[in-house]
Amino acid sequence: MSEHSLQASSRNDEGKGASRRLRHASVIPAIVYGGKSAPKSIQLDHEKIWLASQHEWFYSSIIDLEIDGKSEQVLLRDMQRHPYKQLIMHLDFQRVTAGQALRTRVPLHFIHEDKSPAGKAADVVVTHEMNEVEISCLPKNLPEFIEVDLSELALGQTIHLSEIKLPKGVEIPELKLGKEHDVAVVVARAGRVEVEEASDEEASAEVPAAKVEKDQE
Repeated sequence: MSEHSLQASSRNDEGKGASRRLRHASVIPAIVYGGKSAPKSIQLDHEKIWLASQHEWFYSSIIDLEIDGKSEQVLLRDMQRHPYKQLIMHLDFQRVTAGQALRTRVPLHFIHEDKSPAGKAADVVVTHEMNEVEISCLPKNLPEFIEVDLSELALGQTIHLSEIKLPKGVEIPELKLGKEHDVAVVVARAGRVEVEEASDEEASAEVPAAKVEKDQE
């Protein structure tokens, strides 16, 4: 069973007018689809969902969605937000089937960076090129996040997608597409050198043209 649950109720009203009425009542219109059942229109309490949306698990974990007292396991697939208000406009949930592999994106958690040679050096900049990754696995193996251990990271090193230690039963589909898809996840670069080079270029640009001409005579 999932560690996270949400309450919802079914709805019969369809269309933009019905959705507007729901939002005015602090209710979010949503849909559940997938599996062997027909798509179902539902509604959820905005305040509770807004609070849940502040947590990482809301976007990457299997959720027990209780609809009119009956529970279905789902994944959030889409969330529409208002352009400038703190308002969730619509949600899409996909049903999860126990024996069927699923593909979804999960966050990356970078650990032990402060203990690494790169993290301890004042003149090294550690860049996280990715913050999440798409994985494939059975629902029972779905992790809420994947840790990337940076404890051995040193200047000039790059950690690639293929070097991430994956939990049991989890794979990264992109790696099957070829070596060019084994992209950088973390890079440790020399930071001070880049700053000094930029300063030298700026200083050269600031030399007056008359001074340059005089020097050339």
